[in-house]
Amino acid sequence: MPDSIDRPGIDRVSLIRPFSPHSTADGSRTFYSDEFGEFFHSHHGAKQEAESKFVRSTFLPDRARKPVVYLLDICYGLGYNTAAALETIWRENPYCQVVWMGLESDATVAPAAVTHHLLDTWSNDVQWRLAEIARHREFEDVRFRGKLWLGDARETIVEVYESGFRADAIFLDPFSPPTCPQLWTVEFLQYVADCLKPTGYLATYSCAASVRSALIEVGLKVGSTVPVGRKTPGTVASWSDRHLQPLSQREREHLQTRAAVPYRDLTLSDCAETIRQRRQAEQETSDREPTTQWKKRWAVRKSFNES
Repeated sequence: MPDSIDRPGIDRVSLIRPFSPHSTADGSRTFYSDEFGEFFHSHHGAKQEAESKFVRSTFLPDRARKPVVYLLDICYGLGYNTAAALETIWRENPYCQVVWMGLESDATVAPAAVTHHLLDTWSNDVQWRLAEIARHREFEDVRFRGKLWLGDARETIVEVYESGFRADAIFLDPFSPPTCPQLWTVEFLQYVADCLKPTGYLATYSCAASVRSALIEVGLKVGSTVPVGRKTPGTVASWSDRHLQPLSQREREHLQTRAAVPYRDLTLSDCAETIRQRRQAEQETSDREPTTQWKKRWAVRKSFNES
């Protein structure tokens, strides 16, 4: 086991696209994406979000009791969700083997996270293994067997599915639906769901009605996760509603509005603008309740409840 992380090779890769760390409220740091115009994590706390919205929401402390746990991290990015998962699993069971798949489109992000020491808040056992993944994209030892798939996730998810990989927990962490709609479509999420074990859980930070309705359309049950640093919750999904926190009446009604019209990408190849325009056209002809009416109705109820 390395006592420290060798960074020179990673530094050369990360120079392809320089990143500057930005602090979040819990003291952890994140990057800003010029391509998508968004930060990789919530400003309320990058590490806190990984631990709460992804790790605890997929019940990994309980699953760590098994000899092997299978993880799929979609939009691996800086590696925070996987780092938090590994830390949690090995704290609960040091002998648990983790079999891991990660999907990422940008080859420079993971190396840059290691170069800037963004994973240093986790144990050395986690750090050096993820440094190996950032450098070589594959790694295997007695505790961890992982592969980072680079490229369009709409293509790599098909390869992961066809490989027979099935996950106990899936972390769904693309940029926001309006910015990156291609990774929130019914067609993409169908493949994602098909990579989930019958007893597995999928977690995402998004509570968008379009995302939840897409998850429901592919056959999953959905529930809310506890809000982290902000008012909106995330979403957890599974083939069964067991252990899921039921949606509130407000959330259930949201799923009946035009905001719940999902994104679609029949060929898994359309550009973001085409996907956005297709959804907008479907919304305009939808007989669902206008979302503005739902907002007004709940604003009145909130005002009444707070008076």
